[in-house]
Amino acid sequence: MYMVWFIIIGAIAGWLAGQITKGGGFGLLGNIIVGILGAVIGGWIAHALGIFSGSIVGEILIATGGSVVLLFIIGLIKK
Repeated sequence: MYMVWFIIIGAIAGWLAGQITKGGGFGLLGNIIVGILGAVIGGWIAHALGIFSGSIVGEILIATGGSVVLLFIIGLIKK
């Protein structure tokens, strides 16, 4: 069941990050991949800052923040 929530949160976070940075999503699979990688990055950053989430909404926000950072870095590399 945990894996299903991980995929759902990844899809939502990837879509939100796409809306924030580029103005569009990346398709379901792309959103899931960006969201999962963003969740790893966001979790690492949040842990380093001493921020811990106790809810699904908090997890989505952390994953979205990490996804935005990921997309920003990818944008810098592409230039």
